[in-house]
Amino acid sequence: QVQLAESGGGLVQPGGSLRLSCAASASIFSSHDVAWYRQAPGKERKLVAGITSYGSTVYADAAKGRFAISRDNAKNTVYLQMNTLKPEDTAVYSCTSTYLGDRYWGQGTQVTVSS
Repeated sequence: QVQLAESGGGLVQPGGSLRLSCAASASIFSSHDVAWYRQAPGKERKLVAGITSYGSTVYADAAKGRFAISRDNAKNTVYLQMNTLKPEDTAVYSCTSTYLGDRYWGQGTQVTVSS
């Protein structure tokens, strides 16, 4: 079984930046796709960004130009750099990946953008 652990969330003012981290308990990220999702209160969970095992990336329209997903295979960690944050980015951010056919999720990290 694989465990994913997010960190890096917090309270930030509009226009600020945060870098989220997603650490895996096993060396799976080098051979599996990883994605960040977010869920705001009362709303459905939505894809924010994803990165394939080959390094290709995909972003939701709301994240394009402001967020960047990257991966450090040696540290079994995937990052989400978030810049120019807006109040509407407030949500719980979770990372997810698959391993041996099972999908795993982290517990999530809260990001609050407010002045």
